[in-house]
Amino acid sequence: MRPSRSSRHTLSACALSLAALIAVAPLAAEAQDLRLGIAAEPTSMDPHYHALSPNISLHTHIFEKLVSSDEKENLVPQLAESWKVQPDGITWEFKLRRGVTWHDGTPFTADDVLHAFERVPAVPNSPGLFSYATKGKTLKKVDDHTVHISTGAPSPLTPNDMTAVFIVSKKLAATSTTADFNSGKAAIGTGPYKFSEYVPGDRTVLTRNDAYWGKKPSYAKVHFKPIKTGPSRTAALLAGDVDLIDDVPTADIERLKGEGKVELHQAASNRSIFFAMDQFRDDSPHVKAKDGTAIKNPLRDKRVRLALSKAINREAIVARVMEKAAIPASQYLPEGYFGILQGAKPVAFDPEGARKLLAEAGLPNGFKLMLHGPNGRYTNDVKVIEAVAQMLTRIGIETGVETLPPGPFFSRASTGAAGQPEFSMMLLGWSPSSGENSGALRPQLASFNRDKGTGTANRGRYSNAALDKLIDDALMTVDNAKRAALLADATKLAIEDTAWIPLHYQINTWASKKGLSYMPRSDEYTLAMGVSDKK
Repeated sequence: MRPSRSSRHTLSACALSLAALIAVAPLAAEAQDLRLGIAAEPTSMDPHYHALSPNISLHTHIFEKLVSSDEKENLVPQLAESWKVQPDGITWEFKLRRGVTWHDGTPFTADDVLHAFERVPAVPNSPGLFSYATKGKTLKKVDDHTVHISTGAPSPLTPNDMTAVFIVSKKLAATSTTADFNSGKAAIGTGPYKFSEYVPGDRTVLTRNDAYWGKKPSYAKVHFKPIKTGPSRTAALLAGDVDLIDDVPTADIERLKGEGKVELHQAASNRSIFFAMDQFRDDSPHVKAKDGTAIKNPLRDKRVRLALSKAINREAIVARVMEKAAIPASQYLPEGYFGILQGAKPVAFDPEGARKLLAEAGLPNGFKLMLHGPNGRYTNDVKVIEAVAQMLTRIGIETGVETLPPGPFFSRASTGAAGQPEFSMMLLGWSPSSGENSGALRPQLASFNRDKGTGTANRGRYSNAALDKLIDDALMTVDNAKRAALLADATKLAIEDTAWIPLHYQINTWASKKGLSYMPRSDEYTLAMGVSDKK
């Protein structure tokens, strides 16, 4: 479908309109209920089905991992109390937490951990597996509360990889399908909340796990209400229909700062928004000559990719589309993260230079291109795609836009055309769970290899043997300074090759009713455990 031209939303004209207020029915609530209005709902309750932030955010309430991360992505123990590398340098010992039970009362043991790692790469029809974190690892049960993970070579990021894998009950999951998780039959975890109800498109309801091993959540029941349009989320909060919303519309932030009954909670995000491009097919499905005839895929030419990047005015997108709630991007992670290329600058806006590059590539008159992306997954995603389409059209590339709901979009972007990515150029976002640059480079730019678990989110199928080697070497380098240098070198190589087109880093904003406190997170997750009454 082609979206209608997005109009600029203002709080007074749109968010408080009668239509917006009617659009969100109030959620039934009790005294200890928490009502969350979320911009993007999970595509499944199966914690191994899709490596997508809305899924991970919701699953974090029900399921747990060996290692978790805090709001600033520091590693913290969860189902593993401790971990250390063994003298051989390739085996990690994880000591499991004792006294933990599944929601059905079954004790948690090492058998559950081994089963979870076996299940991850075997989930059918996944749009994005977590196997990048499990490949190359062999698990051994030492006893009920000790697991050894062997990596075959030094792997200093093994504890970071553990933050990507939810542990599921072997008793239930061994014979359960994704559909069983969606129905709730298999959605049994060890987390602070239990599954209660999942109605796609309408609501997810969780109830507190009073037998939880850790700190008990403040709220007995949590209602997650998907409210896809920003003005409707704002209106629902102001009307008192929900207690907290995420992804606050950028057009509303300044106005909400003056609302006496609302509090804002913000944090810089580690999520980059970018375009991936088809670089593996000679005949790309959504690229044509100006007359509509077939053309050899121009996106495989570095000059064309750089021309596209030069045609994009990132400063204008940040100022006008994102309304300053973003930072222009030069790479996958912003300043302050491990393994980035220090001093890298965003590609400068240079439409004349872009036209010259197209001419050098034998395309002085440009070509036809369709941009694809999700509608409602990232902040202002449709507006961003439309703005970029206009910019590309100005350098002679006749550009159209097609957006889809997040579920169908990611499925088609991954395996939509005979098991291959369907689109030619697509808007995507990535927030690495590892807390360092390898968490972006390995899934996004390493060559797609299902057996190795690399390139699992590489939907443009970019492939560069020199880059692969740098990433592989970094992942086996224990010395932090040396690993950081290798990752920086890999990033430099990818930038020089225009392997992808970075746009911006988001700034995360939540809004709550007065009196509620929320711990904002760089990973964007909206967690009921982070909400509390102000003291």
